Amino acid sequence: METKSVVAEKYAIFKASGKQYQAIPGKTLALSRLNGEAGDSIEFAEVLLRKNGVDSVEIGTPLVEGAVVKASILKHDRGPKITVFKFKRRKKYRVKKGYRDDITVIRFESI
Repeated sequence: METKSVVAEKYAIFKASGKQYQAIPGKTLALSRLNGEAGDSIEFAEVLLRKNGVDSVEIGTPLVEGAVVKASILKHDRGPKITVFKFKRRKKYRVKKGYRDDITVIRFESI
């Protein structure tokens, strides 16, 4: 049985906070904390790849000229708790810490 992957008609790959993300208009994404308040608009100018249609793909060298991803900030939140556990065997040394990253949830408006 064949499986078909669903690929968006229009999307972009952009860089923010040292990581790469995929932007699809109308979708939401949680990424590292950004400056701004809920409801503010934000633009990402470091676009690495942009797909406009079925056969139209622009690949940057390293960035696509004039491409901008526009999004709006929905909310600021905290990510899931990550447990950090360190120990040294046979030495009775154990340290358990927790960590939660600050995230920003955004919705993509246009590419």
